Amino acid sequence: MAAIYPFRALRPAAPERAREVAAVPYDVVNTEEARSIASDNPYSFLHVSRPEIDLPEGTNVYAPEVYERAAANFQNLIKSAPLKVESEPSLYIYQLTMGTHTQTGLAALCSIDEYDNDRVRRHERTRPDKEDDRTRHMLSLRAQTGPVFLTYNPDRRLDALIVGATTSNDPLYDFTDDNGIRHTVWKLSDTAPFVRAFGEVPLLYIADGHHRAKSASRARAELRDQNPNHTGDEDYNRFLAVIFPADQMQILPYNRVVKDLNDLTPGDFLAGVRERFDVTENAKREGPGKRGHFHLYLGGKWYGLTPKNAQTSSANPVASLDVSILQENLLDRVLGIKDVRTDKRIDFVGGARGTEELERLVDSGRAAVAFALYPTSIDDLLRVSDANEIMPPKSTWFEPKLRDGLLNHLL
Repeated sequence: MAAIYPFRALRPAAPERAREVAAVPYDVVNTEEARSIASDNPYSFLHVSRPEIDLPEGTNVYAPEVYERAAANFQNLIKSAPLKVESEPSLYIYQLTMGTHTQTGLAALCSIDEYDNDRVRRHERTRPDKEDDRTRHMLSLRAQTGPVFLTYNPDRRLDALIVGATTSNDPLYDFTDDNGIRHTVWKLSDTAPFVRAFGEVPLLYIADGHHRAKSASRARAELRDQNPNHTGDEDYNRFLAVIFPADQMQILPYNRVVKDLNDLTPGDFLAGVRERFDVTENAKREGPGKRGHFHLYLGGKWYGLTPKNAQTSSANPVASLDVSILQENLLDRVLGIKDVRTDKRIDFVGGARGTEELERLVDSGRAAVAFALYPTSIDDLLRVSDANEIMPPKSTWFEPKLRDGLLNHLL
């Protein structure tokens, strides 16, 4: 069963400061983008999550001085924002609104033991360099500052508890960020019903934040080894998360662009595609409207693709994914891209950037061809996780995203 724990959050003391502190997750922007976003905002949490922006350009993002700067910036932000620690442990409701889409989750601590024992299930393989980075960041700050994005199979009792709490209390924070996403946070005065209700939820699933979860586990191991009086009840035994019901999750397309046609002419390339796909011309630029269909942009034209022989059996939840079908039948067979993790010829366009960005990249010559996919479903993710399998890289783009810095967990 899913154990959750109230915690004494470190958070902006003044509601009007929350918008300035809140920052996009560290891993959705590069150094240059982070520097631009935070340049005129001394309270932006990017100064903590991407501290290299306050060091000379060209600084190695994994250099010791980066983590030293993160710790110093964190302490400065605590004083200047200021950030305060709650006097008593609590839980929080965190609601995200993007256009007509709204999702409402619970911010809490979750058990690292349950993560280690696969009661918090995962679908992504983590990279050691990214694990090292976030582990060092947590240990330098002695804090978890970005929540793991979790989901669970819907539970109507929990829905009713959350709705009741949001309608009977004034929000702690309520602001709209620069991307038009509304963030509303409520503090819960009575946490016991939520702890009991989640105690009956059989499994939690990581939607986004695999490296944060793994790094929390690694940081726990180091802190446990340093503590001769370890009991298992210390704060470092838990990780910060926001947990959303699966039926409220929104996954947007994660599209692909390829820099060249593998030494093929456009005609030969299309001929190779037609060996494995039924191809139609003048496809809609909005992208495919259903699973199992793909759109291709080449030479100023959109083509529709339907695979002739694709693995759709539910016995293999990974092979039946659209990203797997495209990889096996086209990216590999026609374009010679064997491993999207390492091949520099392929890039990915996720989220709300849409097919207009695909057209721009191809029309500008930065890419030779683009592929628009139908989004992976949350049911696909749960099936892959339950089968103890790994999703192909860049399979899911969750939107809207949580913000770093609003609710922090001290270790």
